[in-house]
Amino acid sequence: MNFFTFIIVFQAILFYTPRWLWKSWEGGKIHALIMDLDIGICSEAEKKQKKKLLLDYLWENLKYHNWWAYRYYVCELLALINVIGQMFLMNRFFDGEFMTFGLDVIQYMEADQEDRMDPMIYIFPRMTKCTFFKYGSSGEVEKHDAICILPLNVVNEKIYIFLWFWFILLTILTLLTLIYRVVIILSPRMRVYLFRMRFRLVRRDAIEIIVRRSKMGDWFLLYLLGENIDTVIFRDVVQDLATRLGHNQHHRVPGLKGEIQDA
Repeated sequence: MNFFTFIIVFQAILFYTPRWLWKSWEGGKIHALIMDLDIGICSEAEKKQKKKLLLDYLWENLKYHNWWAYRYYVCELLALINVIGQMFLMNRFFDGEFMTFGLDVIQYMEADQEDRMDPMIYIFPRMTKCTFFKYGSSGEVEKHDAICILPLNVVNEKIYIFLWFWFILLTILTLLTLIYRVVIILSPRMRVYLFRMRFRLVRRDAIEIIVRRSKMGDWFLLYLLGENIDTVIFRDVVQDLATRLGHNQHHRVPGLKGEIQDA
């Protein structure tokens, strides 16, 4: 078997590791909290009971989800470290040629015919010198030099051209995602805006109360729940939670211009 196969399998395992780690840390919390509310076709009595259970959980565990959310962000950071680290490992494996491999291929395709030097052949040669030994007519082992054809390198070069562009795209997208996460952590206003844009059935005042009276981890959990359960049920749960939070205050909650609960 071509040893490049083992390398690609190893790379795939590294890419899967952050997801596996998150699944281990998450422990099925979202699935347990959904309780088939994503279907939305259970009886009214059952639906009311499940909504109450979900609301009670959110109320009793308010402000205790930050570490859970930060674990998710750590997994996203590991994904960025993984893709950048793999690029450096591939660069070392290919004797410093991988970092600019895609750019070199583009320059090769755009260069004049007489000035072309194929970077793909340099990294993945089609032919190479081989030395093998066999028994000669005298019964002794003889050394033979030959030219070996490497047809699989035609496939390997295409795979790693694709991987180069894929790694660059993943690096950019993951970096943008992490910047987005930092903005969410630092800006309660952004949490209100994103929640409002994603879940338009929920009243703005309910969102503001929840953002003000809860932690960033609670917002993150609610956001994930909202993407996985029936929209009407989610609206009811969020607004009931906001009502409880509002009644728990000693004075009326002002607008976001006032003090906002730290993340």
